[in-house]
Amino acid sequence: MMIQTDFVPTDIDCGDFQNIEPFYQALLDRAIESPEALEQWLIDAGELDAAVSEEQTLRYIAMTCQTDDEEKAKAYRAFEEEIVPRVKPLAFALNHKYVDCPHREALDTDRYHVLDRNIANEVELFREENIPLETQLSRLGQEYDTICGAMTVTVDGDELTMPQVTKLQEETDRPLRERAWRAMVERRARDADAIRGIFDKMRPLRQEVAQNTGFADFRDYSFRRMRRFDYTPATCEDFHRGVEQVVVPLYRKLLAERAASLGLDALRPWDLAVDPKGRPPLRPFENADELADGAHRIFNRLDPDLGVLFVELLDGTSLDLATRKGKAPGGYQATRDRIRKPFIFMNAAGTARDVETMLHEAGHAFHAILCRDEPLYQYRNGYGSEIAEVASMTMELFTHKYLDEFYTPGEADRHRGKHLEGIVQVLCWIAQIDAFQHWIYTHPDHTSDQRRDCWLALDDRFGPNVDWTGLEHFREEYWQRQLHLFSYPFYYIEYGIAQLGALGLWLQFRKDPGQALDNYRSALTLGGSKPLPDLFAAAGLTFAFGPDVLKDCIALVEAQLAE
Repeated sequence: MMIQTDFVPTDIDCGDFQNIEPFYQALLDRAIESPEALEQWLIDAGELDAAVSEEQTLRYIAMTCQTDDEEKAKAYRAFEEEIVPRVKPLAFALNHKYVDCPHREALDTDRYHVLDRNIANEVELFREENIPLETQLSRLGQEYDTICGAMTVTVDGDELTMPQVTKLQEETDRPLRERAWRAMVERRARDADAIRGIFDKMRPLRQEVAQNTGFADFRDYSFRRMRRFDYTPATCEDFHRGVEQVVVPLYRKLLAERAASLGLDALRPWDLAVDPKGRPPLRPFENADELADGAHRIFNRLDPDLGVLFVELLDGTSLDLATRKGKAPGGYQATRDRIRKPFIFMNAAGTARDVETMLHEAGHAFHAILCRDEPLYQYRNGYGSEIAEVASMTMELFTHKYLDEFYTPGEADRHRGKHLEGIVQVLCWIAQIDAFQHWIYTHPDHTSDQRRDCWLALDDRFGPNVDWTGLEHFREEYWQRQLHLFSYPFYYIEYGIAQLGALGLWLQFRKDPGQALDNYRSALTLGGSKPLPDLFAAAGLTFAFGPDVLKDCIALVEAQLAE
């Protein structure tokens, strides 16, 4: 199989459709006269996909780094509205050419099974009438990012971004925490109607996309679109039940202990992040440079090879870590597919959670680097989020031992305990958000009141034992802070699946660090070239996330917390 190609010029401007259309046409016109020619055609098509993807990614990075720069927002919108809708029919035509190729069946089954399955799925799902709907959905997602990126609050005379005000929830001064929390939710409430309006526009568009493709609802469509060939909605509902039975009791037990330590009859929403023993907040770093330097030292100690990989990110073009006004919320790792190099985006404000996020996103970057020698773009780019999040969440746990790069020994223990408690909390939140999405899209004609009632019922089922007296209207809209509901629908259960995988690798690491690291690298190097169960198997894991697996994993977490 040939793995070299110079099909697409390195200096091509993919922001101009006239520059890229001839390459699509050349691929469509090319005669494929042997299995070897088909393999080369797939590599050339992947190179074109990578070039177009990189242009889109660069514009997305620029826009999210500065949402208040209209020129950057305009450039991203232009690509989404002018390039993407014109590329999609051509990409579909390429997929159809592959599916119809008589040499397809002669390809090595083991090598091409996943690619073949994925392309056949894309052909089956493609509907040209969905292209303008998807463009509208992208535009609405950008509106959500812009609204959230513009949010700032004033606390005691200081204007703060949302990550900065969240940091105040760790302060031991309870009245300050309450002022900060109220300022934060009141600021969100000012845009609650606008955000609700965005979501209410998205919902029927998504239902229309599903129906155009022959699905009864957006949930069933999403499972196919996201290539969930190895599990079903019923499997996710098993996860929800497992979390309810196994994780929620531990979560609420930990919160009851927190209330007792704080000397409170009941916790209020601003009592969830402060140290229960009254110690000052963990402040592991002062600025983004310190965060990156500390992460580099950790990776050098964990595994020198990973330390070398992290150095690649310290080139001045691959990190944007500090929070600031006008920056989109959240954090992500995006791969610039043509140069095969990761980019990490964060909103670091000096908290322990920022350290976790840095280590997490670095895990994603390692994944992208470890599989970048894969010749097929479809495998470098096409691995499922379930294994992608194993790559990132495992790094949060493997690095526990080396947190003294940011802390004193006592502070490092506090961070470890806080992180493990966070795993318990986030599993509950994942189940709540995922169950919410299942309900939303299997009840496409629901009203806002019905959605509110569903959210509150789910919060009773999975949420913290917190006193919301007088704050009920804030609780009703708390789901709006979850970015995935707007820009990445149904992408959230992956975090739960991956968290259990990461805990499994951590258990290996505690017994044999070298073997666990080898398993980690073995799985990530495969990219998306194998089905999910095989990728998990390469990491020494079983692909499962029901109640039994939850019991084993939570037993490990509880034992570690007890230590």
